[in-house]
Amino acid sequence: MADTTFVEAPEVRFAKSGDVNIAYSMVGDGPFDLVFVGGWVLSCHEVAWEGPPAAFFSRLSSFCRLILFDKRGTGLSDRTTGIPDLETRMDDIRAVMDAVGSKRAAIMGVSEGGPMTALFAATYPERTAAAVLYGTMASYFRSHDYPWGMTAEEWDEEIRKTAPKVGTPEWLDERQETFAPSTTEDPAATRWWRRWVLTSSSPAAVIALRRMNSEIDVRHALPAIRIPTLVLCRTGDEWYLPQTRYMAERIPGAELVEIPGDDHGWWVNPEQIANAVEPFLRGIWDRGEWDVVESERVLATVLFTDIAGSTAKLAELGDRLWRELLQQHHALVRRQLVRFSGREIDTAGDGFFASFDGPARAIRCASAIRDAVRDVGLEIRAGLHTGECEVVDGKVGGIAVHIGARVAAEATPGEVLVSSTVKDLVAGSGIQFRERGVAELKGIPGEWRLYSVERDAAIG
Repeated sequence: MADTTFVEAPEVRFAKSGDVNIAYSMVGDGPFDLVFVGGWVLSCHEVAWEGPPAAFFSRLSSFCRLILFDKRGTGLSDRTTGIPDLETRMDDIRAVMDAVGSKRAAIMGVSEGGPMTALFAATYPERTAAAVLYGTMASYFRSHDYPWGMTAEEWDEEIRKTAPKVGTPEWLDERQETFAPSTTEDPAATRWWRRWVLTSSSPAAVIALRRMNSEIDVRHALPAIRIPTLVLCRTGDEWYLPQTRYMAERIPGAELVEIPGDDHGWWVNPEQIANAVEPFLRGIWDRGEWDVVESERVLATVLFTDIAGSTAKLAELGDRLWRELLQQHHALVRRQLVRFSGREIDTAGDGFFASFDGPARAIRCASAIRDAVRDVGLEIRAGLHTGECEVVDGKVGGIAVHIGARVAAEATPGEVLVSSTVKDLVAGSGIQFRERGVAELKGIPGEWRLYSVERDAAIG
């Protein structure tokens, strides 16, 4: 096995993200920070440092302060039920960055860590100096404009067939052949690989992650990434290469570098990757661009609500009682906005306009508002859309806001209605939807597929 020299693993510490402890460590003392977002269920600690990842981590830490962490449910982080959605995992990154005092860092996502990195960069440009994406994808599902991956039915069948084998020597060998085919003839590499996988995650977490991954779709977020982005892939990594190119084409100003080799695993010949990452990040730092937040645009989820039948209610109650009821309504809405970290942008009459940094939080807030105001005899309509928003004087605007308002106009009393973009970004959240068909939104080009949030799954 290459790179067998033992390197002492760094001290592991824990950051609190909600109620979950996230294991993290730091290596190096370079002038800027790089957060590494690993792929699949592989840990960045303990056994990782007994094999090739040690060389990669040591190489990266030679020019930066490298921040490593284990995703919740894997490695040394708290074991949790299932695998969380991308929104929760973004919260984990922020918790780790806060714990180490990193105000702004480059984020490097490999394989299935790539979609979350892309979403983080689009949502939090003020925390992200640059993004590096290696061997990754925007979606796992095949569609008419994304001809890679499987259909939903094929994914279900694949998971059903492989679930009984997860954790077995046969399955471990299959995974090694998939990720790192050049290492399969090395017995030492195989022994280390098996230990690394088995100590990184349980079979149940592996299966849960596959189910969550099958729903990931960050295609709509790619044009909203407005920070320097480096996209890497090996030319022989046939399944990931076209998808990596797809992402590079849609991220404004992204730099695509294709490196030789057939292995998907970033720990195989890692010097190739590090040799591309170092000049990219050093260049940003040396040019004095690291702390420059040029973009006044962010990826945000907008929520619009209004009271259904408000005119009839006013006529029934009269001005004074209606005003008192409206005050109750406003207090209930604002209470839920605080609970779910929403930001009130505007209030007009009986309607609210708010923004969120995560679509799942926005859906749960809308559902909680609907249930809370029902207790005082009111029904609301709610509509949500996620898109690139302009930020002016702390408020969000732009076409995404207009789409959100139009989605809300399509909602029926008591309904929380979302665009397909919102639905695609909440994979793993447990939120269930009912398809509402295709609608033409007034003043918005094209047709829009809308989904109604199932009542029982929204608060979750």
